[in-house]
Amino acid sequence: MRAITVAPGRKGSVALEEIDEPVAGEGELLVDAVTLGVCGTDRDLTEGEYGWAPAGKERLVIGHESLGRVREAPEGSGFAPGDLVVGVVRRPDPLPCGACARGLFDSCRNGEYVERGIKELDGFGSEVWTVEADYAVKLDPGLSEVGVLMEPMSVLAKAWEQIDRVGGRSWFDPKSVLVTGAGPIGLLAALIGSQRGLEVHMLDLNTEGPKPKLAAAIGATYHTDGMAAALERVVPDIVIEATGSEALVFEAISATGAFGVTCLTGVSPSGRKVSVDAGTLNRDLVLENDAVVGSVNANLTHYEEAARLLAESDRDWLKGLITRRLPLEDYEQAFQGGRNDVKIVIDF
Repeated sequence: MRAITVAPGRKGSVALEEIDEPVAGEGELLVDAVTLGVCGTDRDLTEGEYGWAPAGKERLVIGHESLGRVREAPEGSGFAPGDLVVGVVRRPDPLPCGACARGLFDSCRNGEYVERGIKELDGFGSEVWTVEADYAVKLDPGLSEVGVLMEPMSVLAKAWEQIDRVGGRSWFDPKSVLVTGAGPIGLLAALIGSQRGLEVHMLDLNTEGPKPKLAAAIGATYHTDGMAAALERVVPDIVIEATGSEALVFEAISATGAFGVTCLTGVSPSGRKVSVDAGTLNRDLVLENDAVVGSVNANLTHYEEAARLLAESDRDWLKGLITRRLPLEDYEQAFQGGRNDVKIVIDF
């Protein structure tokens, strides 16, 4: 079978190669790939910035945004041939730490976790893959065209859970949310905000293409003139930062009203410096009882919540997030995102 692989740490090593088709082990599903999503993590892997091959191997099958259809399932697993499924990305560390021992492997404390398509486990970027039944989530059959959005949606399911928990430290009745960045994470964050009945604002640089239209379709106000101009229209109770832009991160932290919650989901590159008025930032955080929380990855409960959120969302709007569908033969184009792209996927 064909699979997309890289030699971790080596730029330009991505290739489509023939490998042996997997055999399902005890308790595993054998799955035919349907679609694979591509994100910034995958592009970083192809650039050689990080990644770890499985033990004893030089190459890693990449791909962590999966969607497949079950070919074979063990009896009593709760799955059957034909089921639409997504594989959970992370696995707990073998020790395990306190969080992993409680199923909270998204919050692993010692860093010994492994991840499909990223760290020490082959991913889902092959024509056939296997996954433990305990780490597979069944999707509504009607999500065959958009179910590949499950993994990024799970990240937002966790982010909103964190916002609720942090805000819930006292009385919390948010009315508005500002989302910075209109990529897949930002737009899905805005979608959930809209579903919750919040006044949704989005901040992005793109003035054309699908992003402004997608924002408008869920009732969000779309801003392109910078944070200061956006804050003239709204003082948000919640900010979800989805760009990782260093300057914008600090602007986001300062943007909320009293008792605001800022959730950081974008990962910033290291080594870049910005000037910050740390005294004013600290003063505002303390005197306004503000909170800042980082959120990354997801555990099984977040995937299950993501499945529910996708099933309850407008399918045509979700389809609009997928701006390019490529056949497997054109896989290299998937790692070269364009300015007006939202989500690029590879169809198997």
